[in-house]
Amino acid sequence: MKHFWLSASLVLSLTAAMAQPADPYLWLEDVTGERALTWVREQNARTEKTFANDPRYERLRREFLAILDSHAQIPYVERMGGYYYNYWRDELNPRGIWRRVAVAEYEQPYPPWETVLDLDLLAKSENENWVWKPPVCLRPQRQDDAYARCMLRLSRGGADAYVAREFDLRKKAFIEGGFSLPEAKSDVDWSDENHLWVSTDFGAGSMTRSGYPRIAKRWQRGTPLAQAQTVFTGKVSDIAVAAFKEYQGPVRDWIARELSVREQEYFAVIGGKPVKVDLPRDVRMQVFHDWLLLRTQSAWKTAGRTFVPGSLLAIECDRFLLGDRDMRVLYEPGKRSALQAVSLTRSAVLITELDNVRSHISEITFDGKSWRTRRIPAPENVQLAVVTSDWEFDDYLLTVQGFTTPTTLYAGRVGMQRWEEFHAVKALPAFFDASGIVTEQFEAKSRDGTRIPYFIAHRAQLKADGSHPTLLQGYGGFAISQLPNYSALLGRGWLEAGGVLVRANIRGGGEFGPQWHRTAQRAGRQKTFDDFIAVAEDLIRRRITSPAHLGILGGSQGGLLVTGTMVQRPELFGAVVAQVPLTDMLRYHKLLAGASWMGEYGNPDIASDRAFIAKYSPYQNVHAGAKYPPIYLATSTRDDRVHPGHARKLAARMLEQGHDVVYFENVEGGHAAGADNEQAARMWAQTISFLARTLGLPESR
Repeated sequence: MKHFWLSASLVLSLTAAMAQPADPYLWLEDVTGERALTWVREQNARTEKTFANDPRYERLRREFLAILDSHAQIPYVERMGGYYYNYWRDELNPRGIWRRVAVAEYEQPYPPWETVLDLDLLAKSENENWVWKPPVCLRPQRQDDAYARCMLRLSRGGADAYVAREFDLRKKAFIEGGFSLPEAKSDVDWSDENHLWVSTDFGAGSMTRSGYPRIAKRWQRGTPLAQAQTVFTGKVSDIAVAAFKEYQGPVRDWIARELSVREQEYFAVIGGKPVKVDLPRDVRMQVFHDWLLLRTQSAWKTAGRTFVPGSLLAIECDRFLLGDRDMRVLYEPGKRSALQAVSLTRSAVLITELDNVRSHISEITFDGKSWRTRRIPAPENVQLAVVTSDWEFDDYLLTVQGFTTPTTLYAGRVGMQRWEEFHAVKALPAFFDASGIVTEQFEAKSRDGTRIPYFIAHRAQLKADGSHPTLLQGYGGFAISQLPNYSALLGRGWLEAGGVLVRANIRGGGEFGPQWHRTAQRAGRQKTFDDFIAVAEDLIRRRITSPAHLGILGGSQGGLLVTGTMVQRPELFGAVVAQVPLTDMLRYHKLLAGASWMGEYGNPDIASDRAFIAKYSPYQNVHAGAKYPPIYLATSTRDDRVHPGHARKLAARMLEQGHDVVYFENVEGGHAAGADNEQAARMWAQTISFLARTLGLPESR
């Protein structure tokens, strides 16, 4: 007779699972099940009827669509050789066109764009609802050679899963008999013209529990995918495995094994075999010429030195692989500053830093002996971001924007000494009337005393009488920072009408570096709610607004934030909007990509983790006896990242309990909840109309 011994934690997990009542809405997790879709259609019909009777909705929908389709939108580009490539959607091209223009001609008011692929024509000819995803193109061996081949990635309805097909940039056509991958959550990159790195669904056992590939193979042209050479195999418990090529300095293939949120391992492929790079799991790696650039997330003690969290380090690649640890510090954060992004040009590393949530960009160059850092002379009190750069060129493009500052695209070059040397290339028009609107930065004090900054846009000389409809936004996860940006839709629909817009920099984000994120992971998740609540209370204390006029908005993790905050402090708010939200945190790890986020939230199958997750999980904590503000839930049937069951089940439970719920599910759109401009305009018109009606925003100032 065999004896099975259960650990104490497993016994507690099983006991908790047995104690949990059966989920009456589990059937709504069947994404395309007829019963679930019938329920979705009924809710959509009810919602569409509601908005059909709202004159503000139709006006906003038309205005938002005109903004999204406007040819005044900035055509953001990627440089490939002598061309800038851009993906563009408008009223004539709802699914979009992929187009290009010579770099020298991009700055013209009306550049002579050349269409490379018309997605609307392709979708029609193939009877598919294709949605574009950025392609993966083969970099030429020599800088003077033109780009010739790409793997185009096409998604059905906007899902993360895609079909990949080889495309000839010269003939502007798919290559018959070229590389082709069926629909899956794949990762592809070129090893060379005749070999492709592929991580995809190779069949039973080839995917992780998170639904991503765990095997990296090198696939030779002209051979079946089944014969591709396996180079690395990860574990089922990993998030994903991918292989990629680096062309700077010594051309080398690499493998990245993603272990959890912000944890990974790297392998250099040497002699066809993966050799592990000796790095802490939470150090991120980039390659710059002969150098490895390493970003620390926690204190790293090595070779008698300690590097603080949030640092950027550099060491020559070959020396590091041989065991040398004599690293140069390129960036070290201050008490209220943090590294946000790293971009590369031919001769400089461009870093974007936040200093008390205000952005700056610096150039870091190597003169053969030492590294030198110089801040570029950009304007203060605006959001700066490098949006286009390439290690073959020293030219780059950056954006300047704010809540009321229309986004402007500037062309720069490494070494420029004065801001006047940068020149505006493209700029958004003023899509809304921002006259008299000012932006300020305030701070709230969270439950544990931590200072939580937030940005607020409002009319000058705002009377502190608590009467102003106010929209508070937040995210609070995955080290993603929330900065003021120019949103034509929120500006036209909310600010222009006299609403107040607030963006909170709560813990869980990356505004103040790795620790700002780490302190709100797992058992610390409650801090994101505490911080958000503190900002709401501060707005009320300052009499900018009052609960009846205060609404909250968030998407994805932000959807968890606003629904969880609603459950904990419903009396603070007059309205809630949650887009593609997480809500059932006791089952999130079993739904689609959810298992990949256990490093962020914890594992509900472990009793100790389940205990702290169960305290804030919105789906389990809403109840009939509470008085919740009206809530609008939006999701997408085709979202294969955050399962639509999260929004469906919360809506169903709250409707059963008698709460005021508006629900809409787009049948396309993926995690963006909109596959084209028309769908995006509809969702945002519904959002603003709902908030305006419930919070008392007038039709005009």
